[in-house]
Amino acid sequence: MKTILTCLFIFITLSANAQTYPKSFTVAKDGSGDFKTIQEAVNAVRDLSEVQVPIYIKNGIYKEKLIIPSQKSKISLIGENKEQTIITFDDYSGRNGINTYTSHTVLVQGNDFKAENITFENSAGPVGQAVALHVEADRVVIKNCKILGNQDTLFPSADTSRQYYMDCYIEGTTDFIFGAATVIFERCHIHSKKNSYITAASTTQAQPFGFVFLDCKLTADPAFQKVYLGRPWRPYAKTVFIRTEMGGHILPEGWHVWNENKNHETTFYAEYGSFGPGFVKDSRVNWSKQLTKKEVKQYTLATIFKGNAAWIPSN
Repeated sequence: MKTILTCLFIFITLSANAQTYPKSFTVAKDGSGDFKTIQEAVNAVRDLSEVQVPIYIKNGIYKEKLIIPSQKSKISLIGENKEQTIITFDDYSGRNGINTYTSHTVLVQGNDFKAENITFENSAGPVGQAVALHVEADRVVIKNCKILGNQDTLFPSADTSRQYYMDCYIEGTTDFIFGAATVIFERCHIHSKKNSYITAASTTQAQPFGFVFLDCKLTADPAFQKVYLGRPWRPYAKTVFIRTEMGGHILPEGWHVWNENKNHETTFYAEYGSFGPGFVKDSRVNWSKQLTKKEVKQYTLATIFKGNAAWIPSN
């Protein structure tokens, strides 16, 4: 009986404690919300939450080096307006011991992270590697956001990570979308600010998919007309563009090698349905591929995000 009563007491205590965690938080710089900084709100979310916890962020410029730690799962950052809800910082590789992996403005390690209506910015300028958004977590959805920087803007880094970017604007100079994660970019606007490379995938040999662009648009500042779709950071890099509008800044050969090594010999670089002045089919490098109608059918959310446990992103 004593054991039963003890267990009952523990259950009641845990239930009572669980009820002390709010279902959502609001962040506002003027003090009208629950917190003035986003990091404070993230820290207040219950560890290993079993439900999605929205953090509503009012318009403002939040200069924060924000970290979503691994124990803070199921967090949603929801901005008031993507043009006016801005998370920014100015670290870069080489500054005070910072390297590419630690140069982030925002680092996401907690699984099931979502973001909507937010600008993620690294404001360091053209000073080398300077990451705006670094994502290691699995099952991540980024919707209607702007991701701004120069070199190495967006870093979907972990080979165990699955990420979905929808209706986003992403800009940068060199290798500004790079990493080992399995990522779908759907209806995204990808803007180059330099004659350089858009992607630098480091997909592992074990991954069937790397970066997949669906119905996206590639543009550049008018001064720049020599941009490559990508180059392989690692030997088994995988990047595919499907039904992508390509501006005249995309070079006819499309793809390039990495520092004259042989990474490209084991890559999977492909296209299907590319259109616009940047698509010159007969001039593409001979180690890239044009998918057939049959092959492109496998490029669905369900197939790409299958992983060890199936995941279909929800809005």
